[in-house]
Amino acid sequence: MPTYIMLMKLTDQGRKDIKGAPQRIEQGAKTAEAMGGKLIDFYTVMGEYDYVLIGECPSDEVMMTFLLGLGSLGNVRTTTLRAFTKEQLAGMVKKLP
Repeated sequence: MPTYIMLMKLTDQGRKDIKGAPQRIEQGAKTAEAMGGKLIDFYTVMGEYDYVLIGECPSDEVMMTFLLGLGSLGNVRTTTLRAFTKEQLAGMVKKLP
Protein backbone atom coordinates (compact mmCIF):
# COMPACT_ATOMS: atom_id res chain seq x y z
CA MET A 1 0.00 0.00 0.00
CA PRO A 2 1.43 3.45 -0.87
CA THR A 3 2.90 5.48 1.99
CA TYR A 4 2.32 9.21 2.42
CA ILE A 5 3.87 11.87 4.61
CA MET A 6 1.50 14.72 5.39
CA LEU A 7 2.83 18.05 6.67
CA MET A 8 0.10 20.11 8.34
CA LYS A 9 -0.27 23.69 9.47
CA LEU A 10 -3.09 24.76 11.76
CA THR A 11 -5.47 27.37 10.41
CA ASP A 12 -6.83 30.17 12.61
CA GLN A 13 -9.89 27.97 13.18
CA GLY A 14 -7.71 25.01 14.19
CA ARG A 15 -5.74 27.14 16.65
CA LYS A 16 -8.91 28.54 18.20
CA ASP A 17 -10.18 25.02 18.84
CA ILE A 18 -6.84 23.42 19.80
CA LYS A 19 -8.47 21.61 22.73
CA GLY A 20 -10.51 19.61 20.21
CA ALA A 21 -7.39 18.55 18.27
CA PRO A 22 -6.91 15.14 19.97
CA GLN A 23 -10.48 14.12 19.15
CA ARG A 24 -10.12 15.37 15.55
CA ILE A 25 -6.93 13.35 15.14
CA GLU A 26 -8.66 10.19 16.38
CA GLN A 27 -11.63 10.83 14.09
CA GLY A 28 -9.25 11.34 11.16
CA ALA A 29 -7.58 8.01 11.88
CA LYS A 30 -10.98 6.28 11.95
CA THR A 31 -11.99 7.95 8.68
CA ALA A 32 -8.75 6.83 7.02
CA GLU A 33 -9.33 3.26 8.22
CA ALA A 34 -12.89 3.31 6.87
CA MET A 35 -11.41 4.28 3.49
CA GLY A 36 -8.94 1.38 3.60
CA GLY A 37 -6.01 3.45 4.89
CA LYS A 38 -3.93 3.34 8.04
CA LEU A 39 -2.39 5.93 10.33
CA ILE A 40 1.15 4.74 10.98
CA ASP A 41 2.35 7.62 13.15
CA PHE A 42 1.42 11.17 14.09
CA TYR A 43 3.61 13.87 15.59
CA THR A 44 3.11 17.39 16.87
CA VAL A 45 6.24 19.28 15.85
CA MET A 46 7.93 22.62 16.34
CA GLY A 47 8.94 24.76 13.39
CA GLU A 48 7.24 25.59 10.11
CA TYR A 49 4.64 22.83 10.47
CA ASP A 50 2.41 21.91 13.41
CA TYR A 51 1.84 18.22 12.68
CA VAL A 52 3.47 15.44 10.69
CA LEU A 53 1.47 12.35 9.80
CA ILE A 54 2.77 9.15 8.25
CA GLY A 55 0.11 6.91 6.79
CA GLU A 56 -0.88 4.46 4.10
CA CYS A 57 -3.75 4.56 1.63
CA PRO A 58 -4.78 2.09 -1.07
CA SER A 59 -4.21 4.64 -3.87
CA ASP A 60 -3.53 8.27 -4.72
CA GLU A 61 -7.24 8.67 -5.47
CA VAL A 62 -8.23 7.47 -2.00
CA MET A 63 -5.63 9.75 -0.42
CA MET A 64 -6.89 12.70 -2.43
CA THR A 65 -10.46 11.97 -1.34
CA PHE A 66 -9.28 11.88 2.29
CA LEU A 67 -7.41 15.18 1.82
CA LEU A 68 -10.44 16.88 0.26
CA GLY A 69 -12.56 15.86 3.23
CA LEU A 70 -9.89 16.93 5.73
CA GLY A 71 -9.43 20.29 4.03
CA SER A 72 -13.16 20.95 3.98
CA LEU A 73 -13.20 20.88 7.80
CA GLY A 74 -11.02 24.00 7.86
CA ASN A 75 -8.68 23.15 10.74
CA VAL A 76 -5.45 22.42 8.84
CA ARG A 77 -3.70 23.08 5.56
CA THR A 78 -1.73 20.16 4.16
CA THR A 79 1.27 19.39 2.02
CA THR A 80 1.32 15.71 1.13
CA LEU A 81 4.32 13.73 -0.09
CA ARG A 82 4.21 10.27 -1.66
CA ALA A 83 6.97 8.28 0.05
CA PHE A 84 8.99 5.33 -1.25
CA THR A 85 10.99 2.88 0.85
CA LYS A 86 14.69 2.23 0.28
CA GLU A 87 13.71 -1.13 -1.22
CA GLN A 88 11.35 0.56 -3.66
CA LEU A 89 14.13 2.98 -4.61
CA ALA A 90 16.51 0.09 -5.23
CA GLY A 91 13.94 -1.54 -7.53
CA MET A 92 13.43 1.70 -9.47
CA VAL A 93 17.17 2.24 -9.86
CA LYS A 94 17.59 -1.31 -11.21
CA LYS A 95 15.16 -0.42 -14.03
CA LEU A 96 17.26 2.52 -15.22
CA PRO A 97 18.83 2.08 -18.67
